Amino acid sequence: MPPTLTHEFVLKHQGFGLIAGIDEAGRGAWAGPVVAAAVILPIDQPNLPEMLAGVDDSKKRSAKQRELLRERIQHHALSWSVGSASAQEIDALGIVPATRFAMQRAIEGLHIQAQALLIDAVQLPDIPLPQQAFHFADAISLSVAAASILAKTSRDAMLMQLDSYYHGYGFAKHKGYGTQIHRDALQKLGVTPEHRRSYAPITQLINL
Repeated sequence: MPPTLTHEFVLKHQGFGLIAGIDEAGRGAWAGPVVAAAVILPIDQPNLPEMLAGVDDSKKRSAKQRELLRERIQHHALSWSVGSASAQEIDALGIVPATRFAMQRAIEGLHIQAQALLIDAVQLPDIPLPQQAFHFADAISLSVAAASILAKTSRDAMLMQLDSYYHGYGFAKHKGYGTQIHRDALQKLGVTPEHRRSYAPITQLINL
């Protein structure tokens, strides 16, 4: 079953019309930033589900499909924004606090202020807005699914840029995740400033 607007309309009936879906990409990667997106959809648009047909958890869509959906989401959204936290921030703060910072930055980047939030898994205690955080929200809520697509495509673009700067690591292919290609490159070339030194596989390489 595709994501719906059920959770959005529950909040709308509580008096919150501008609802931002929030999701992140890259929490489990060994390198690069964690990236979050915030998306406010026009939930009163009668044919919105048809306009955004195919929008779902980003992991369920191919890279080509995600790019097409990204353009559609950005065109139809009332407001959207992307925020990130660097590998250095992840090492200094920990991945969960850094993810919260990325989400907060995405929310602050919206040109329309959200009245309530729907979030995939992560609570945002420092954001004084009504919010619901639940697991697999990117497969349940259309707003969160849209954020999932924007977070993933934005992060992939960042890793493509890193690939052109750090040759030989394969960032364009594995996007910083712990594949065998990535592990082999690390053993051959060493650790870059974009690697998360607090993550066990990277720490082990540094301490060899």
